[in-house]
Amino acid sequence: MAKFEIIMPKMGESIIEATITKWLKTEGEKLEEDDAIVEIATDKVDSEIPSPVEGMLIKTLFKEGDVVPVGTVIAVIEIQGEDEDEMEIIAEEAAEQVDKTAAISLVKEPVPQDATHSTRFYSPLVKSIAKSENISMAELENISGSGKDSRVTKRDVLVYLEKRNDTKPSAANVPETASQQKSIPKLELPPVNTESGDVVVEMDRMRRLIADHMVMSKRVSAHVTSFIDVDVTNIVNWRNKVKNSFLQREGEKITFTPIFIDAAAKALREFPQINVSVDGYNIIYRKNINIGMATALSNGNLIVPVIRNVDEKSLLGIVKSVNSLAGKARSNKLNPDEIQGGTFTMTNFGSFDSLTGTPVINQPQVAILGVGAIRKKPVVLETPQGDVIAIRHIMILSLAYDHRVVDGALGGMYIRRVKEILENWDMNTEI
Repeated sequence: MAKFEIIMPKMGESIIEATITKWLKTEGEKLEEDDAIVEIATDKVDSEIPSPVEGMLIKTLFKEGDVVPVGTVIAVIEIQGEDEDEMEIIAEEAAEQVDKTAAISLVKEPVPQDATHSTRFYSPLVKSIAKSENISMAELENISGSGKDSRVTKRDVLVYLEKRNDTKPSAANVPETASQQKSIPKLELPPVNTESGDVVVEMDRMRRLIADHMVMSKRVSAHVTSFIDVDVTNIVNWRNKVKNSFLQREGEKITFTPIFIDAAAKALREFPQINVSVDGYNIIYRKNINIGMATALSNGNLIVPVIRNVDEKSLLGIVKSVNSLAGKARSNKLNPDEIQGGTFTMTNFGSFDSLTGTPVINQPQVAILGVGAIRKKPVVLETPQGDVIAIRHIMILSLAYDHRVVDGALGGMYIRRVKEILENWDMNTEI
């Protein structure tokens, strides 16, 4: 007999831990190769860990709801076999078949009884707050953690900051530092009362993450929103002309979203000051144009898959990427890398027939483009024979931007350039 350790895989470059949401197999249950053993979730994506070998699940080392650091043993599988060389070959073959992000290893020693013990980890949010507040690693190590296994939580850091600031000299005697200027104020939540007949439902994990991310963005960035209307008649007519032949040829639909993403990328190339991030008082100019597209899920939540290097893709390539990522998002099959690295985001209010909206910036980006519904409207057109009233397809674009680094003039010029690109769409465009 030999044993395999199933390791918590690394689900992305910035992922250091994951939550065990559901065990799909129980101790003592036989496993076929590629059987899903457990469902896990990170702040980026949900996934399953498959069994790389055939055998029996003899030990699960964590409970549902536990947060487990990457690289930690979470389960043990017993497999048949006596010959050590044979077992090494099986291990190598299994390692080749297992998901690239997972890891397995051949165990020749008994499984330790206390496998839940691990080194102290800090979440990306905790590390981000520590960096902005100049909290050293030595200070972090001395903060008492209230989370599982004494993990330091956001609340622990904020309480520590409040106490630390209370012990500093009076502001009347000490000049305000950059760190103090960036201090995160304590958020006082208003009391909420319930009445007879009210139903209280706890947010699921993804909705809690979305809620925290949105509140954080509003507190970090000085949001400003500009609006502009766009005549997309040429685009509507062009799409109506090519959509049926495209469907027959490619086996998939062509929507307006790829066209808007293409225009956004072209304008970003001309206005690189929009394709940036802010780190303290530093501005990071992004080399690549990676555009995230906000996608609504059937459960009411939201996810933002990312199309990388959009400006280097043909329109056909963007259409393929949009359709593929949207399908994966709705079927919960996105890979961690497909939802990271965005430098700009687009959200389509028009999908729900909304005229426009004021989107919240997707940190650490500095702008997000909102696309409203396309409506037929009477519009005054200038012609050589004089002004005429015509029925045109009009939509409203909104651009929310971070006023710390994007002023109204820059935001206005960018959104106007997107309008120009869309209104000058060539009816003879081939795809």
